[in-house]
Amino acid sequence: MKPLLRDTWERLTLYLPIALMAALALGSWWLVRTAPSLVSSTPARPVSHEPDYFLRTFAIRTFDAGGRLKSEVFGADAHHFPDTDTLEIEDVRLLALDEEGRPTIANAVRGLSNRDGSDIQLFGKVHVVRELRPDRTGAARPPMEYRSEYLRARTRPDRLSTHLPVVVSQGGDQLSGSAMSWDSGSALLELKGRVHGVLQPRKNASR
Repeated sequence: MKPLLRDTWERLTLYLPIALMAALALGSWWLVRTAPSLVSSTPARPVSHEPDYFLRTFAIRTFDAGGRLKSEVFGADAHHFPDTDTLEIEDVRLLALDEEGRPTIANAVRGLSNRDGSDIQLFGKVHVVRELRPDRTGAARPPMEYRSEYLRARTRPDRLSTHLPVVVSQGGDQLSGSAMSWDSGSALLELKGRVHGVLQPRKNASR
């Protein structure tokens, strides 16, 4: 891989996977764990693939010990299925804030989470935007963006993948592939299949 492409690849992929894992897991874990308590008085019934509770037009927020917002989960509808112990959210929007307040926002037509938020899938028009810290000169940098029709995030171990076409971009730089995988062990984001890249020329740092 040429030095320029390698540098751009690192800039495009260094922060996005970790931020994605946080955005997908924080709010969803709280929602799946807490929502059943809202219907704890419901009489027991045979387990089936019929929702045992649902939410309409909801927003769930989590905060740190100092009262600062950490994450939000928005949805038009949510249904819990007792046979698989999964939560399905329609028109889902996830927000995660890092320690410096920079947001990562993920949107999708539908989301599916297991009970503890360790396996989360997004379906349809998946779009993730991650705000980045300023560069070394203090200048603002364009956000990183991720687009696909499917995304799966697993936290044991941390893995991010899609078997469908994906585009990762920042400003005028863009990398695309037929599939993608990332895991925390190697810290390597791999694009598979037909891979294409568009890289914009860099300004001379000495100017």
